[in-house]
Amino acid sequence: MNVQVLGAHNCESQDSKLISLLIDDVLAIDAGGLTSSLSFAAQQKLKAILLTHHHYDHVRDVPTIAMNFALQGSTINIYSTQSVYDALTTHLLNDRLYPDFLKQPQGKPAVKFTTVEPHKPEPVEGYSILAVPVNHSELTVGYQVTSADGKAVFYTSDTGPGLTDCWQKVSPQLLIIEVTLPNKYEQYAKEAGHLTPALLQQELASFHQLKGYLPQVVLVHMSPNLEKEIAAEVAAVARALNNPIALAYEGMQLNL
Repeated sequence: MNVQVLGAHNCESQDSKLISLLIDDVLAIDAGGLTSSLSFAAQQKLKAILLTHHHYDHVRDVPTIAMNFALQGSTINIYSTQSVYDALTTHLLNDRLYPDFLKQPQGKPAVKFTTVEPHKPEPVEGYSILAVPVNHSELTVGYQVTSADGKAVFYTSDTGPGLTDCWQKVSPQLLIIEVTLPNKYEQYAKEAGHLTPALLQQELASFHQLKGYLPQVVLVHMSPNLEKEIAAEVAAVARALNNPIALAYEGMQLNL
C-alpha cells in the first residue's frame, strides 16, 4: 500500500495545501487539495473518495473533481455520512454555487454518493473500509483502510481528545492523526475539537495501553505559521513515548 500526502495543512499557500490523502493512486481520503495536486490523467485514475466531514478544508475540491469527471463522461464514487451529503447538495453542488453533479444528464452522473455506516466494514475498490466516529465540532469519521494483503492505515481526520472508543475499533500499521496547534493553545484546541502535541501524547499512550503497540505515526492538519513550534513539541513527545513521529508534508510518500 502506498499512501501519498497531497495536502498536509489546514491553511493554503504556495507551499501548503489543504488536507487530502491518496492511496495507491485510486482511493482518495478528503478533498481539500485533491485536484490542485493531481494532473488530469492522475485524476481519471481515481475510483473513489472518502470524505470524513463537511468542513470546507476537507471537501473544497469536490466540485472541481466532479467537473473534471463530467467533462470526461465518467463517474467518481464518493463515500461519506448523510450529513456530508446534505452539506454538499445544499451548499456546493446545488445548481447555484456549482452544478449538481449527482443528477444524471444523459443517464450518467459525474458523482455517485454512497452513505457509510460507522463501525460497519464496507468493500470499496478492493479495500475494506471502516468508518469510525472521532471527536470534532461536527459529525466526523476517521477511516481505516485495509488492503487485500492486510496492510492497514487509519486516518483520524480532525479530532479532539478522548479517542479510547475509537482505538478499540482499529489496528493500523500506520496512524495518520491531526495536530493542529501547539500546546499553548490547548484550551482552544479542546473546544474546537483538535489536538496539540501534549494531547496527542495522551491519546497515543491510551492507544498503547489498549493495543499493546504503537504504529507508525504521521501528523497532518498543522497550522503552517505555528509548525516549527509544533515540531519542537512533537519531538519531545516522540522521545517520551520512544516512538518516531513524523510531520507530514505535501508530496510525502508512505509505504506499507
